[in-house]
Amino acid sequence: MKIATYNVNGVNGRLPVLLRWLETAEPDIVCLQELKAPQEKFPVEAIAAAGYQAIWHGQKSWNGVAILSRVGAPVETRRGLPGDPDDSHSRYIEAAVNGLLIGGLYLPNGNPRPGPKFDYKLRWFDRLIAHAAELIATDMPVILAGDFNVMPTERDVYKPERWLDDALFAPEVRAAYFRLLEQGWTDALRSLHPDETIYTFWDYFRNAFARNAGLRIDHLLLSPPLAARLRRAEVDREVRGWEKTSDHAPVWIELAEQ
Repeated sequence: MKIATYNVNGVNGRLPVLLRWLETAEPDIVCLQELKAPQEKFPVEAIAAAGYQAIWHGQKSWNGVAILSRVGAPVETRRGLPGDPDDSHSRYIEAAVNGLLIGGLYLPNGNPRPGPKFDYKLRWFDRLIAHAAELIATDMPVILAGDFNVMPTERDVYKPERWLDDALFAPEVRAAYFRLLEQGWTDALRSLHPDETIYTFWDYFRNAFARNAGLRIDHLLLSPPLAARLRRAEVDREVRGWEKTSDHAPVWIELAEQ
């Protein structure tokens, strides 16, 4: 089974890119982030024509997450993280799909740091860690996939010395990521590529993609039952070079069948 995460940076504006990638890559399950579309503007008909059923949590102008599947309808189990009933951001959606539990997430950016946005990022991360602890305790096959907006190590960022004051590389944020992993989650991409320079995001500015001045901020975390089934983990880097594409590239894993 092939499972992917992709920050599309606007699902309607980048729809031709998304549909092209779905056709060529043929993922079975996809978590999307940054839909940048209200609930009623999600392109459900185009997604269905491509062979995918979908659930989504939209928001006008910003945020927004979705789960697509061509291996059975996603059965929604949660919309939004627990712990803050006043949180209006569309950043988390969870569903049972073909024997798996998929949590699709878009963690806050957090800049500028320090400030209210950075404080919100840390609170959101704490809520994710608390919910993830409950998920992993079930011993179910669970995947947490999405744009985490964190580079875990210096290996995950081009010229790390330039990012020391950024919310994506802040010590508190990196520590939160490793607190999450310590629950028993496996970082799929890094697990199979422990020493490689591998990025998932390249800014639109300063010719970043051509220079490979990137960041690894899109992650798929696997609970123990799924980590044992992990066979491949890759980045579809070439998609970042397509016309009118997102500044992220799709990241995907392949799991052995049970």
